[in-house]
Amino acid sequence: MQEQGLVIALVGVLGIGAQWVAWRTGWPAIVLMLIAGFLAGPILGVIDPHHAFGELLEPMISIGVAIILFEGGLSLDFRELRKTGGAVWRLVVFGVPIAWVAGSLACYYIAGLVWPVSILFAGILVVTGPTVVLPLLRQSSVAPRPAAILKWEAIVNDPFGAMCAVLAYEYFRASANGGALFDVLPALVFATLAAAVLGYIAAWVIAWSFPRGFVPEYLKAPVLLVAVVGLFVVSNMIQQETGLVAVTMMGVALANMNLDSLRDIHPFKQNIAVILVSGIFILLSASLDYDTLRLLEWQFTLFLLAILFLVRPTTVLLSLAFSKVPWKERIFLAWIAPRGIVAVAISGLFALRLSDLGYGDGTILISLSFAVVVATIVAHGFTVVPVARWLGVTGSTTPGLLLIGATPWSISLAKELDELDVPVTLADTSWWRLSRARQQGLDTYHGEILAEATEHSLDLSKYQVLVAATENEAYNALVCNEFAPEIGRDAVYQLGEPTHHNDPRSLPPSIRGRSLFPSGLGMEQLHQRQAKGWEFRKTRLSEQFGFDQARDALPEDADFLLVVKKGGNLRFFTHASRPAPMAGDVVISYSPPEDPVTDKVQAKREKRARVQAKSEQAGEEVLAQTKDGTAGEEPKPA
Repeated sequence: MQEQGLVIALVGVLGIGAQWVAWRTGWPAIVLMLIAGFLAGPILGVIDPHHAFGELLEPMISIGVAIILFEGGLSLDFRELRKTGGAVWRLVVFGVPIAWVAGSLACYYIAGLVWPVSILFAGILVVTGPTVVLPLLRQSSVAPRPAAILKWEAIVNDPFGAMCAVLAYEYFRASANGGALFDVLPALVFATLAAAVLGYIAAWVIAWSFPRGFVPEYLKAPVLLVAVVGLFVVSNMIQQETGLVAVTMMGVALANMNLDSLRDIHPFKQNIAVILVSGIFILLSASLDYDTLRLLEWQFTLFLLAILFLVRPTTVLLSLAFSKVPWKERIFLAWIAPRGIVAVAISGLFALRLSDLGYGDGTILISLSFAVVVATIVAHGFTVVPVARWLGVTGSTTPGLLLIGATPWSISLAKELDELDVPVTLADTSWWRLSRARQQGLDTYHGEILAEATEHSLDLSKYQVLVAATENEAYNALVCNEFAPEIGRDAVYQLGEPTHHNDPRSLPPSIRGRSLFPSGLGMEQLHQRQAKGWEFRKTRLSEQFGFDQARDALPEDADFLLVVKKGGNLRFFTHASRPAPMAGDVVISYSPPEDPVTDKVQAKREKRARVQAKSEQAGEEVLAQTKDGTAGEEPKPA
């Protein structure tokens, strides 16, 4: 019992720790998780999942994969398919059989596996997997269309790859007893369709019962989680591995039933997916041993190269031939195809079954599947960003700002940031208020930012900061509270300083955004200052002219608003925190207008002070010379 608890704790620390290091360094999280698992398992021997969990390890991993697939299915909205130009359907209908055939040839002729093992393993390699693709897309800046294609392919193809492996295995088992393909195909097709129908029925029951109050709010997330696990187990009882089809169908169906309750559950399911991905990767990589790794031979290196440079490019280029997808995006998709948890989990399951059927090569599937996973994760994880830049399929690499409310103040701020090449979008429900911003060449969005349609018409992934600057403080708080789970609680801001807790007009700090300006200025104060001609000023800091000098050069009542870092990141001054500007950063302040009379007086005072300082310095030098005896001597005749 104590050992299991220690392993669970270490898996959590290593998995989430790897995710945090990836966030800080920009390295691919999946690569760091693999490294952490290898270090803790085969190398240091700190974690031995098989010894700790025994026979429970396989069902634990299978249920975790099912929940991850369900969570991925919830992110698949059919309206996204309009952006993909039919590429997803082509990669499913044509890509799966092409990849299966090409992979089988590579397994047989290059890896040297027997035909039954080659065909089964090639079916498993059809999958890419959301456990690796989604974290990869989250950390890279890929354009919306190729990112959507990769996401859909990863989630939809996972159950298809499992079904290919099941079909191959059932056929080989039937052929051992004199059966044929048509003896197993109808039953498998029926089981797959039954699992899909069960998944849709489960989604319909959830979508019908939640809005009608049959499930209380605090039980909705637990009921959904239990329903996914129960559906997965029941479907697998009908036919092994059809549970992946059922949970994927349930997730996709729920995502397209416009269920409002899912918006509240979104943070929970996202957190569960992150924890499960981290834990499963650590467990699987820690499960390897040196005996398994020694089974890999030199020809398997050629096989890995064939998977990377022959099988995947052939699959994508043939599937997308004569499609509307541009060539640069096709080449990018032909390169990116990391394999993940599902490939390893299914390989381990069928390796034992093939051995029972008398195929000795079945035992090599575990080590070979891990080799494919490691090779593809490392190759694609470290190259996705440079390849995307080389092909020109990247989105915006500079952190963007989403400004809610097209007021004169926010338009002025957007103009200042636009001159610094910071992506800014002004959103407002009034076309008239946005007209001034459009006249100045600013990017605008006309619509209600809280509407559900916004998720599909405005790409929120390119914005790392949100500022709610409308005249309505309660609306600003509502906007900040809505987008805090997606953008980050520390990256949503609004105007106005939180009032005292005992004030009945006060909004709870938990639903407000961070207050802009150290003084917590509100919109009414900004309107007054705007009417008096206050303006934004940009100051670029250097080694000689630092933040303190910039502060001294501004009027006393000026307020600092934000710092634009060298890489484009935005750091705001608030009533509770202050960033530390460095040389090369640009500081934006909000200052009163320049007064010509005051400026002339100030200039004279500064000139007088400089003259006086020089006089005092000269006097000190004369005094020092007098003390040394070098002053006061009469000049000697020439």
